[in-house]
Amino acid sequence: MSVEELAVEPPAAAQRLLGATLRSGPVGVRIVEVEAYGGDPAGPWPDPASHSGRGRTERNSVMFGPAGMLYVYRSYGIHTCVNVTSGPDGVASAVLIRSGEVIDGWDAARRRRPAARSDRDLARGPGNLGSVLGITLDDYGTVLFDPTSAIRLELGAPVAVTAIASGPRIGVSSAADVPWRYWLSGSRAVSNYRRSPRAPLPPRHQV
Repeated sequence: MSVEELAVEPPAAAQRLLGATLRSGPVGVRIVEVEAYGGDPAGPWPDPASHSGRGRTERNSVMFGPAGMLYVYRSYGIHTCVNVTSGPDGVASAVLIRSGEVIDGWDAARRRRPAARSDRDLARGPGNLGSVLGITLDDYGTVLFDPTSAIRLELGAPVAVTAIASGPRIGVSSAADVPWRYWLSGSRAVSNYRRSPRAPLPPRHQV
């Protein structure tokens, strides 16, 4: 079952989502870049960079639910970011979908992202991905493996480990060097790495 495949530790769930397809209306996007996030200190994967890192709130409550649900939030008051919950029910964790490649619904995708410089950029970056799929805050909590849902996730076959690259997460000021960002090494839709200026320097750069 697809849900059970994501009810695992954050890095394993993140890598399982690579190559999967996320569909919303006519648009289908192949996932090529993700970031894993854990939860609060009481859980098995404490993560100060996670929205659930300080415990359950109304905003992050879906992260404590079963795997395979949609966690949506607004970044900088502008961009809608799309996450898939992971881990067992009651334990907080989720995977941010950072970038994808449009595979279906090109006309709708281009209408939703008229500012995209090329088709490669339609779903490149988490805000752009949310826009091209037409996902809004009203979609919070959608059950992604329900065939009747307006937004659906199709896992497909696992991607070979040799095709996956990893590195630190982008733009987080806490736990900035945790290598929980994963991407398909051959995809041109993967976003560029940007370290948060608020993140402490790695130990090798500290005096």
